[in-house]
Order: sequence, then structure tokens, then C-alpha cells
Amino acid sequence: MLAPALEVPIQNGTGSIPTVGLGTWTVFGEQGNADEVEKACLAAIDAGYRHIDCAWCYGTQPGVGRALEAKIREGVITREDMFITTKLWDTHHNPSLVSEELKDSLTTLRTDYVDLFLIHWPLALQDQDMSGKPIAPLDADGKGIPAEHALEDVWKAMEECHRAGLTRNIGLSNFNKKQVDRIMKICTIKPSNMQVEVSPYFSNSRILDHCRQLGMTLTAYAPLGAPNRPWRETGEPNVFEDPVLKEIATVKRKTTAQVILRFHIQRGLVVIPKSIRTSRIQENIQIFDFTLTDDEMSKIAALDKNLRVFKESIGFNHKEYPFNEPF
Repeated sequence: MLAPALEVPIQNGTGSIPTVGLGTWTVFGEQGNADEVEKACLAAIDAGYRHIDCAWCYGTQPGVGRALEAKIREGVITREDMFITTKLWDTHHNPSLVSEELKDSLTTLRTDYVDLFLIHWPLALQDQDMSGKPIAPLDADGKGIPAEHALEDVWKAMEECHRAGLTRNIGLSNFNKKQVDRIMKICTIKPSNMQVEVSPYFSNSRILDHCRQLGMTLTAYAPLGAPNRPWRETGEPNVFEDPVLKEIATVKRKTTAQVILRFHIQRGLVVIPKSIRTSRIQENIQIFDFTLTDDEMSKIAALDKNLRVFKESIGFNHKEYPFNEPF
């Protein structure tokens, strides 16, 4: 059983990642949610969060930037106290657009650098400018219009962002093993982090184990299974209703969410639960005052149903669609 730490050292890069971060995705591509994310970030920083996970396509980075600026001005934090992640969107895989997008993110985040810059998906879509409209260019069948930008070339542009001091670390998200290995074969700067979907019903163990062996830190998005996702199908299980998790939560006198997050960090993962409710934000970081036993960890691990809920359907026909491989 791994002993969780407040921070995870970055082996292939610089610094360390706070184990619990705040996710800032609300409703895909709707800029209006920046205001509620600003409030969530203010509450998170007050609750002790020092890690905020962002992405260009979320449309919420202006709110994150305002919150960071406010808390720095108040003297609650310094920029160095915070670990900020952002991600390269699919429509900016053209190597000439990679640094342009990152600079755009830096402007909205009101910072000179980010701590981690990830390739959000291995799916290059038709080049778009920084207006974010459309956020994903689609064909008549509702699928993303692909662009011919090799992942290897995108990575080289990511490395240039690192060398320019725009980001302290670079990494990957939603890549499969073959795609990871392609990057490892050509990289000068190794990926520092892999961010993938992980929940009690989706362990994603094989890609996590592979990336861990390559020295990457590991971040779990949707760690609570995204039970409120709009596309949830009737009959799909909800982790918050799981009797095993509820029983452990009762024994530990914790919430089911706290038990789940604790499970992940005892697997050695960084977690980035999303919430805009202050009480839930506070609850999600209060997971360092109890421990799950080996037996409890085994019981939760046995819940795995291989239930992936973020399938990125717009990329089903893309040649780089990552989830056609076993892992």
C-alpha cells in the first residue's frame, strides 16, 4: 500500500505536484462559466488547494486567472505556491499554433508560466484561431474534422515551449501505449505527466503502470466517475450508490467521495475533482487524516468494471483515436 503524500515529486521534470487539485471543467466550451469557476478557485485556495487543473478549451481560464491574481494581491499565496496545469486543444496541433495557444492561456491565467502543459488529446482537428469558435469543427456526421499534424511534431513544439520558459513541465493526456511510446522514441524532453480518466469503476491500470515505469507522474481526471455527466446512460452504475464504498465510508466516518479520493492517492495518483460548491471543495481535500487498509483497498479495486465514460465521440473516426487499442 502506497503512503500518500501531499505532493508527488516530478521525476521527468521540475518540482512536485500537489496530490489534490481543483478541476475547472464545467460545461464544454461555454465561456460564461468562468465566473463560477473564479468563485470555486477562491474557495479552493482558502481551503488549502495549491493545484488547479485548467485547459484552453474549458473556457474557464479567465476565472482562474482572476482568482489567482486576487489571492496573490491579498497575500494569501504567491505564484510559486501554486501548481497550474493547462492543456493544448485539438485545433491547435499545428506546430506553429502550439506556443500561440499557450501564450493565450498565460494571458487569461494572468501568469508568466504554467507548471505543466499537456497535449489534451492525441486528436489533431482542423486548425482554428484563438477565438474558440467553433471549439471543435465538425463534419455533417458530427465528427471532428481531422488535420494532418503528426504527434511527434506536436511534441517537438511542446518542447520549444518548455525551452522558452513558458512551462516548467510538459506531458500527455488521453494517449494510449503506442502513442506514448512514439513520443518516448523521439523526445528530447521526456513527458513529466500522464493525465487519464480513472475511477473506482475504471481502474485504467495498464496505461498507468506503463507510464509509471517511464517515470511519469499520474493524474486521475473524473476520479469520482462524473456521475452528473449529461450523457450518462440509463442504468449505468453510480459510484455514490455503491454498497461497498458506502460501507467503507460509514466505517471511516467519511463521505463516499473522500473514500474514493483516498483510494486513488493510495494508488499513487494525483486527483483533480471538480466542484463549484464550497462545502464539496473543502470536503474533497480533507482526505489526509485517515488511511484505507489493504483489505479496503482490495475491495475497492475489485469494483473495476472497465467503465470508461469520457470516450471523446467526435474522434471515433480519427486515425489517432486512442481508445481502439487495448490500452
